[in-house]
Amino acid sequence: MSMPFGYASPEQIMRDKADYARKGIARGRSVVVLQYEHGILFVAPNPSRALHKISEIYDRIGFAAVGRYNEFEALRLAGIRYADINGYTYDRGDVTARGLANVYAQNLGQIFTESVKSFEVEIVVAEVGETPESDQIYRLTFDGSVFDEHGTSAMGGQAEAVSGRLKERYREGMPLAEALSAALFALTEPGGDQPPATQLEVAVLDRNRPHRKFQRLTGARLTALLAEGEAAAPAAEGEQEGPAEPDKPAESGKPAESGKPAAGKTGNGKTANGRSAKGKDDKAPPTAPEGEIDTGSGD
Repeated sequence: MSMPFGYASPEQIMRDKADYARKGIARGRSVVVLQYEHGILFVAPNPSRALHKISEIYDRIGFAAVGRYNEFEALRLAGIRYADINGYTYDRGDVTARGLANVYAQNLGQIFTESVKSFEVEIVVAEVGETPESDQIYRLTFDGSVFDEHGTSAMGGQAEAVSGRLKERYREGMPLAEALSAALFALTEPGGDQPPATQLEVAVLDRNRPHRKFQRLTGARLTALLAEGEAAAPAAEGEQEGPAEPDKPAESGKPAESGKPAAGKTGNGKTANGRSAKGKDDKAPPTAPEGEIDTGSGD
């Protein structure tokens, strides 16, 4: 039986769709999501003031995306409708990031398998809980796969390199300024300059805020956080510097010549090493000066 003209196996079709979607997502700029002391932080380089990569879905739920804007904007609006309908029909507490991630996974998976063109998007749905242990971060890829992230998540652009740099700086319970500094360090190429505040899109899900937890950080507050993070960075780097040079051996510690005493005065009133006998004052100075030492840690 001859194969029809233009036939391609299902495996080849799925592979081509996946490659097409990955290339489109990689052309965008990365987005970083990470937990901090009081919630979840979203950071994205975005020079546009009209098109947002980071948005609010519901009271405790945030949304971040990379890829083709019109496609992830359609997903965002669908998520808002889902949350509003379920919150009104049942209870606002019944709207969760896990339920929303399942809905997104079904839609993306159906589009990937049935449509000629897959969505060129990757999204994160995050929910802040009463405690850091109850925070939820879900990352969804173009084919509907769901990943339960813990602590940090990076997507778009050079996601693997960004994720590696982020893990170098990340630690649990970071203050907001330190978390923002770690995110910018991850988003900046080695040797490159960090984007200015006017080209950053930053938002938080703050568990301490009443009712609606989502808040954008802009203007003077964002500038102050960036300055605070820059001031803390040199101190942190100073604490990681190598140990001080080892003490140099004192000249008086040299072995005595054979047949001569190792210590004490000689006949001309000098010690065996040729120095005047002055007691303790003749010892080599310590490596660090006496008194308090500025280690650069800011303590």
